[in-house]
Amino acid sequence: MDSHANIEVKTRKIIHVDMDAFYASVEQLDHPEWREKPLVVGGNAARGVVAAASYEARKFGIHSAMSSVLAARNCPQLIFAKPRFDRYKELSNQIREIFYEYTDLVEPLSLDEAFLDVTENKMGLKSAILIARQIRAKIKEKTGLNASAGVSYNKFLAKTASDLNKPNGQAVILPDEAEAFLEKLPIRKFFGIGKVTAEKMEKLGIFNGRDLKEYSLQFLTKKFGKSGLHYYNIVRGIHLSEVQPNRIRKSLSAENTFEKDLITPKEMEDNLYPIYEEVTRRVKKTGIKGRTITLKIKYSDFTIQTRSKTLEQYPDEKTIWEVGLELLNQEEIPKPVRLLGLGLSNLNITEEQIHFGEQLKIPFEQS
Repeated sequence: MDSHANIEVKTRKIIHVDMDAFYASVEQLDHPEWREKPLVVGGNAARGVVAAASYEARKFGIHSAMSSVLAARNCPQLIFAKPRFDRYKELSNQIREIFYEYTDLVEPLSLDEAFLDVTENKMGLKSAILIARQIRAKIKEKTGLNASAGVSYNKFLAKTASDLNKPNGQAVILPDEAEAFLEKLPIRKFFGIGKVTAEKMEKLGIFNGRDLKEYSLQFLTKKFGKSGLHYYNIVRGIHLSEVQPNRIRKSLSAENTFEKDLITPKEMEDNLYPIYEEVTRRVKKTGIKGRTITLKIKYSDFTIQTRSKTLEQYPDEKTIWEVGLELLNQEEIPKPVRLLGLGLSNLNITEEQIHFGEQLKIPFEQS
């Protein structure tokens, strides 16, 4: 690691706080009769998609984005709870207030997770580990909910650490431990390396950090484009992205990956509609509007196509659906469809709205 990286390592203290099964946990908190029982938020036994699953439900192989029908089949006694976004937002705001007791450098990723830079903090505390512990205790006291946390010297490692001792746990990755830790870490557990990239790496014989480290920057750039430099750096514990308290939103969208590939036009239209409903829910919630409507299609071979249309005026809900449908039928869909997404850009805002929670993966994954 070069001298510049070492300077970076020793000057920053980053915490990633991640609520444990937040949406499901809120439902169990407010409904004592549902506690310690398998529960999902979203959908019902007959149709829909799982937005979030309690830890009890996860024991049955149930996870977000799974079809509700399959989830009910896996666990016949499964409880289905309707999403209550106002309640989740209310608790998220309480949690965020706790963050701001320690630092103004808070970068929310969604309603239930955020990065905090506590290098210089309002409490004058030197230990980020202690701050993370205090924050988790205050969240529990104020909301009754559990949070996990990761502590390190950059965002990538803090995010990685927060997953190590879930639920209701905490982990730290110190500067002198980082490279050894990353060498042993399975490639699929690297934050930011998705399933498709992991499969591509495994075909090259890259199964963990040590394997990744053996490849040159030139090789990784040739195989993975601009991301090659990122992979080269992170396995060496280098990630220079700062905590950004004022994130600029460029789009508002929702998408869903399907359990079974869609083949017929009717299947695609039927599955696009709940995605459209989620986009319009977010529009209502945030007050954000966008003149460009984009349809995203990921095919069964993982190739991605986007189709867009820009309007002169901000569209109403009816127009968003009509244009989405128009884009879907613009030309024949040549292959089975794995994922559909619908989004708005050319927005009527310049700064991230306080409704940062609209980036949620509820009930569909965010693009």
